[in-house]
Amino acid sequence: FSYEEFAAALQKPRTALIMVKAGGPTDAVIDSLMDVFEPGDIIIDGGNSLFTDTIRREKALRERGFNFVGMGVSGGEEGALNGPSLMPGGPDEAWTTLGPILRSIAAVAPDGEPCVTHVGHDGAGHFVKMVHNGIEYADMQLIAEAYDLIRRGTGKTPAEISEIFTEWNKGELESYLIEITAEVLKQVDAKTGKPLVDVITDQAGSKGTGVWTVQTALDLGIPVSGIAEAVFARALSSKPAQRAAAASLPGPSEDSWKPGDPDAFIEGVRLALYASKVIAY
Repeated sequence: FSYEEFAAALQKPRTALIMVKAGGPTDAVIDSLMDVFEPGDIIIDGGNSLFTDTIRREKALRERGFNFVGMGVSGGEEGALNGPSLMPGGPDEAWTTLGPILRSIAAVAPDGEPCVTHVGHDGAGHFVKMVHNGIEYADMQLIAEAYDLIRRGTGKTPAEISEIFTEWNKGELESYLIEITAEVLKQVDAKTGKPLVDVITDQAGSKGTGVWTVQTALDLGIPVSGIAEAVFARALSSKPAQRAAAASLPGPSEDSWKPGDPDAFIEGVRLALYASKVIAY
């Protein structure tokens, strides 16, 4: 199926949604589409592109008569099945055509509203997605630290902490990340019989959006300390040799901060997680 055949199969104004790796591959597909599309057609980049790249692409395509839309897409495998959250930028003309299409495929909020709106022009869609992902970095780090505090502070097993997270998910912390954390903590490694969380290598990488959020915040003078610390924690996690070398350095013993009242301590961690989550947002 060639690009020419693809273009010929579409109604005008044509609309193409690209979901490929950010950077060179995105530029390559855009160039191929422009060879077979006509002025007035719409090209949407639904990948995690850097918003400044989207600004550059939108300007270049506009000069050639094309409508280019950078659109944040969120939802993962759940979104693929039940509809994603969509964050389109780009020109008003493109939104007039895309609005009804995107509303029909987006996830639907509890109030019945589709999870999509035209967030702004040129790079706005990818900017919003970048910050969205940055907040998620902070959220994930906070959940990991809450788990670590409870495990070290109370000595509870991952399975027991899973029950705590399941309970938390019924209240103000209710979220997809809390739900899947509870699910992960239940899992047992088939080979060793140990909790799966103890077998998985504790090294995390990143695809860039969290880093970009912090870099942009530094450029704008906006304090996003929680997101920054989450990015730094991932960077630190991926340096096992340095971590091993630092492990022998003196520090506070765990016994020095163990809580006298485990239940009150766990509730304190829950409240701290909630407050920190609000700050991240």
